Amino acid sequence: MKDFKNKVVIVTGASSGIGEAMAREFAAQGARVVLGARSVQKLQLIAGDIRSRGGQAAYCGVDVTDVGECRRLIDTAVREFGGIDVLVCNAGLSMRAIFDDVDLEVLHRLMDVNFWGTVNCCKFALPYLQQSHGSIVGISSVAGLHGLPGRTGYSASKFAMTGFLETLRIENLRKGLHVMIACPGFTASNVRFSALTADGTQQGETPRDEAKMMTPEEVAPTSSSICRASPLRTSAAKPPALSPAAS
Repeated sequence: MKDFKNKVVIVTGASSGIGEAMAREFAAQGARVVLGARSVQKLQLIAGDIRSRGGQAAYCGVDVTDVGECRRLIDTAVREFGGIDVLVCNAGLSMRAIFDDVDLEVLHRLMDVNFWGTVNCCKFALPYLQQSHGSIVGISSVAGLHGLPGRTGYSASKFAMTGFLETLRIENLRKGLHVMIACPGFTASNVRFSALTADGTQQGETPRDEAKMMTPEEVAPTSSSICRASPLRTSAAKPPALSPAAS
């Protein structure tokens, strides 16, 4: 099926895990995908593979904590494909440390990536999504619904992300913007290997049995099918004028 044929879909955190799986899923459904992540080399390989399978893909190296780089990601989508229909805010960082022991810088880092990374990308994509009556998809977590031990910063950042996106949904009820928040359970992905410990170093390994978890490929179709139910429209070839505040 080509349910997203010629729709322009941006996916952050697209170099691995759920982000990569979602980019591939959208491309298989006919979308023109724009991949964003810090690892440009991985993005090149994924975009190249999508193109080799007949799909359309562009990519842009981006650290979502950097406002300027987030704007460049959005500009890349508009320059390459003329607009934006879907923004998937997937870039994320986890942790594993109890609050008694954790360095506060770890919590600040998680808020920067998980919460502010979402805010940064939404800020610059919003005018285009309002024009296309498109969708924002926030990849949150069950930790964004219920606090999890050893995940104070992660849960807090995902709760903040959820609150931001729910408010954005309400503010745009009359503007035709669809906002979806996906909260998958434990998923086998690289996010736990890069999870920060109490002192801010990466965990490097996971204590959980990955074989018992959902795979990113199982998460991606569910998220895209719910997004598909929204009344997406073709991206406008002419970008909207940004207000001084947005520029």
